[in-house]
Amino acid sequence: MRWCSVITFLVVGLIANGIAIDDRNWQLIPDGNGRLHLINTNPYDLPESDVVAPFFVPQQDMIFRLFTRANPTQPQILQLNNAASISGSNFNPAHPTRFTIHGWNNDGSHFMNAGIRDAYFQLGDFNIITVDWGVGAINPNYITARNHVGPVGDTVSLLIDQLISTAGANPDNIYIIGYSLGAHAAGNAGKAQHGRIHSIIALDPAGPLFSFGQPDAVSPADGRYVETIMTNAGLLGINTPLGQANFYPNGGRTQPGCGTDLTGGCAHDRAPMFFTESITSSTPFRAMRCVNHEQILSGSCTSSGPDANMGGQPSNYGRGVQGVFFLETNEASPFARG
Repeated sequence: MRWCSVITFLVVGLIANGIAIDDRNWQLIPDGNGRLHLINTNPYDLPESDVVAPFFVPQQDMIFRLFTRANPTQPQILQLNNAASISGSNFNPAHPTRFTIHGWNNDGSHFMNAGIRDAYFQLGDFNIITVDWGVGAINPNYITARNHVGPVGDTVSLLIDQLISTAGANPDNIYIIGYSLGAHAAGNAGKAQHGRIHSIIALDPAGPLFSFGQPDAVSPADGRYVETIMTNAGLLGINTPLGQANFYPNGGRTQPGCGTDLTGGCAHDRAPMFFTESITSSTPFRAMRCVNHEQILSGSCTSSGPDANMGGQPSNYGRGVQGVFFLETNEASPFARG
């Protein structure tokens, strides 16, 4: 069943129950677990609801969990305005620091966090900080959760400031990796740091209610290097290039091995899976640079400039990698073809 037919069916059902709405304002949006939600993108056209959205105060409700090789699975909690929580932890400014930020209707337990953490620990010593904004993200109202990405990013930036002042952390040794709504939160953390963070990695940045140039959308200036990996562009993910380098595996819309994937959840999840594999894989995700984004949309990429690797450790910062890139992957892990 096509998306427009599904939405029409559900909206007609609401009308039949006496709810007057404009069906142009409604979208089906799966959450990070692939569950469908019918979302009204116009807050002034919402029917009354008995569901009370949770009250979210980022500086109080967000949880920062630090993992290192000394505590690879048992986190230490870093607290804002508590220098002792940093100085008394295993945080080591001599080691690279990586933040991971989940998306809508998820929390710190999302699979991307452990996957990326464990992959980095295979390589060496890292400070891995999982950003848990579940109090704001687990919310039936997508619009409200979407509007938290700015405050979430600002709060991550505050912790970075404290890591610098308390422990001597170096912004040039920090990556912020975000998935879906978390990708925009990562961009906002970079904005609050005035673009000095080494790398921002945006994994299938959320598409609904975002567009290029919005103040709280991830952008090319958010870090010294900003990379996007688009795997469900046009449905859960945004289609527009938002980074300095923008990778579109298998065209960026659907992914091999995902079957019909009506919700888009399988393709959406491939972004963190691809990035996680890229950290340790000896086979790179080699991608062809296309002339422009229109070639991605038409499926007719022609080589224009040097190839580049998607993801990886270290990032592409300083290598002159920019533009839009196309690559193909395998249907299942290992995904990279080289």
